[in-house]
Order: sequence, then C-alpha cells, then structure tokens
Amino acid sequence: MSWIEALILGIIQGLTEFLPVSSSGHLEIGSVLLNAQSSDNLLFAVVVHLATALATIAVFKNDIVGLLKDIFKFEWNESTQFATKILLSMIPVFVVAVFFKDEIETLFTGNLVLVGSMLLITGALLLFAHYKKDGNKSVGFIGALIIGIAQAFAVLPGVSRSGSTIATALILGAERSKAARFSFLMVLIPILGASLLELLDYADDTAAHTIGGSSLVIGFLAAFLSGYIACKWMITIVRKGKLTYFAIYCFIIGTIAIIAG
Repeated sequence: MSWIEALILGIIQGLTEFLPVSSSGHLEIGSVLLNAQSSDNLLFAVVVHLATALATIAVFKNDIVGLLKDIFKFEWNESTQFATKILLSMIPVFVVAVFFKDEIETLFTGNLVLVGSMLLITGALLLFAHYKKDGNKSVGFIGALIIGIAQAFAVLPGVSRSGSTIATALILGAERSKAARFSFLMVLIPILGASLLELLDYADDTAAHTIGGSSLVIGFLAAFLSGYIACKWMITIVRKGKLTYFAIYCFIIGTIAIIAG
C-alpha cells in the first residue's frame, strides 16, 4: 500500500466512521478501486479505527473526564449508571469478537456484493429511524444491550456502526443528542482494546506483514483529522434529523457496489 493510497483510505475511514454510511464498507470499496487489497487490509483497518477512536476522545474529552470523576466517587450516580450501560452494550460485540474472529476476517476480501447488500440494509434502517417519531428518553439498561447487538452486526462490512446504533437508539425512543452521545462513546473501549491487541500481534511478527510503517502513520493521521471533523458534524446532523440523505446515499452506493461486484 503506497502512502497516497493510505492517505485516501485514511480520509475515507475518518469521514465514514462517524457518518452513517459504513467505514468498513467504504474501506473495502476503496481498497478494490485503488487495487490496494492485501493480507494487511485488516491491520490497516484496525490502525485507522484506532485513530477515529482517539478522535472521539478528543471531541468528547469533557464528557469523558466528567464521567471518570463521578465514577471514582464510587456512588450509584448518573455517571456510574451510564458507564454500566456502556459495559452492557459491549457484551454482544465481545461475544462476536471472541467466538467469530476468524469468520469476520474472511469477510474483508473485497466482496462488493456483500458490501453493497449491507449498505442497502443500513439505508433501510436509517430511513426507518428517520420516520420514527422523535423520543425524549435516555438510553436505558435494556436499550443499551439492544444497541450493543446492533453494534455487533456492524462488524459486517457495509453495516454502519454509527448508523445502526444511532438508528436503534432513536427507534427505542432516545432523544437525538443522547442517542448520538451514547453511540459514539460506547465504541471506545471495544475499538481501543481490539486495536491494541492487533498492534501487539503486529509488533511480535512484523515479518508477516508487507504494509509499511509510513503508510500506517499517514493513514492514522488522515483518519484522526478527518474523523474529528466528521464527529462534530455528525452530532449536528443527528440533532437536526437529516438521516434520509445518508439513507439515499447508502442505497445508491450499495446498488452500484452490487452491480460492480
């Protein structure tokens, strides 16, 4: 993978991680178009996902600091309840990562038909959430688990993590800004954990990888900067209820991907 390919794919990841159009699906499409497919695609995906996780921390740093301060008061307050909901939401994706890791890796092979089909599903979910009457609730404990299940399905390339989790939260009656906040914060621990494990494997066996370190660094920086911008933008978009535009986009790109595949 050249540095220019890493730059382009990093920008794609940063923008599409927070916009509800599936970052993994766009990385697969971008890899095919740039002819950058290799056994290292999953490693590159992990690195740029780590970058967008750090971008999330940068955007929500005040929220995170406030949560940590309240949690270490060791009281059953609003912050500890929120943290418990985050932990509940992690259970489904943890199960998928532990028991279906090998099966997941086989999906990242540039299968445009699969990616296109999943983008159509993402579009349908966004459209359904758009026409759901606006709620005014916070995310509950059962709701957190259900949203976590939606996140687990987002391991499929073409299913948007932010799209599926935000849409599920809205369908469950969550207020728009609270749905976006929960969606972006719930992914931090899973992505950071998975990224660090993958990077440790890479450090132990660098000879097994052909991708250059410079390409990883360029992709990381591009994903972080574009992700920071997209995260702030997406919060505004969710509050204004403009999800239909992304649903239409997913339908168009998904159809093109299926035809091309």
